[in-house]
Amino acid sequence: MEENVKKFILYTAPSGEIRVDVLLQNESVWLSQKAMALLFDCSADNVSLHLKNIFESKELEENAVTEVFSATASDGKTYKVKHYSLDAIISVGYRVNSTKATQFRIWATQTLKEYIIKGFVLDDNRLKQGQAIFGKDYFKELLQRVRSIRANERRIYQQVTDVFAECSIDYDSNADITKNFYATVQNKFHFAITGNTAAEIIAKTADSKKENMGLTTWKNSPSGRVLKSDVVVAKNYLQEKEIKQLERTVTGYFDYIEGLIERENTFTMSQLATSVNKFLNFNDYKVLDGKGKISKIQADKKAIAAYEAFNKTQKIISDFDKEIKKLKK
Repeated sequence: MEENVKKFILYTAPSGEIRVDVLLQNESVWLSQKAMALLFDCSADNVSLHLKNIFESKELEENAVTEVFSATASDGKTYKVKHYSLDAIISVGYRVNSTKATQFRIWATQTLKEYIIKGFVLDDNRLKQGQAIFGKDYFKELLQRVRSIRANERRIYQQVTDVFAECSIDYDSNADITKNFYATVQNKFHFAITGNTAAEIIAKTADSKKENMGLTTWKNSPSGRVLKSDVVVAKNYLQEKEIKQLERTVTGYFDYIEGLIERENTFTMSQLATSVNKFLNFNDYKVLDGKGKISKIQADKKAIAAYEAFNKTQKIISDFDKEIKKLKK
């Protein structure tokens, strides 16, 4: 197979269980009949019949939409396998009668060509320029996106999730892998630095009897009132040294992702989801196994209960009190 042919994820069904590897060459994607059958949840014979009708009706010219590539089978041997271009894939998708084919048709009508060929939606001017698929400009723009995210003032964990959304070539906000990544990424970094998840930090540290309830920082710190919203944020309980380590670790992760992009790597959601653990393992950080010993709901409940007791005796020196004190001098 030619070197410029690359593996690419074509389509993920809404249920999340279908992902089909296709070949990318000459500004089109290519599927075998077997792969099309998997994609549309039908038999290979069904796909073959539809292709026969498509060519006989002159809807497409067979020579224009077929190409033979070498493929390695499960027995380790290499075989010549006929593949079909994007135009043929779409035509078959509009003829197959199955739920997954219907899902594909809805998706194809909206975004298929632009999304598949470029990996993410681009503006019309860029499409007209005919720039190479996953060429230098793709990675340059992707790198610019990551650096733009890093420069943004959003919280560091939001920046990590932004990278996941921007860099995944098969991104689906409703996929289970996306929801799980968003739910666990914060805990992975907290655990790497402290040995505790965010919920465990809150549950172990929040104490109505401690000064400022155990917080090291809060919205109105250092002398303002501690609010209920302050006590359910794990980072507010960290020591300055831990905060610096945390920020340095996340910065290192961004550097790691930028390095991969500079070496022209593309990412699926699955690859990005595992990239955090890979980064932490390589740098000898502790890696969280599972979701932790306590849930966020349990931790927040404990912290809020402690806050209710703490707030009754919370000592606040208001600006009025300060002025009165000055007058008495």
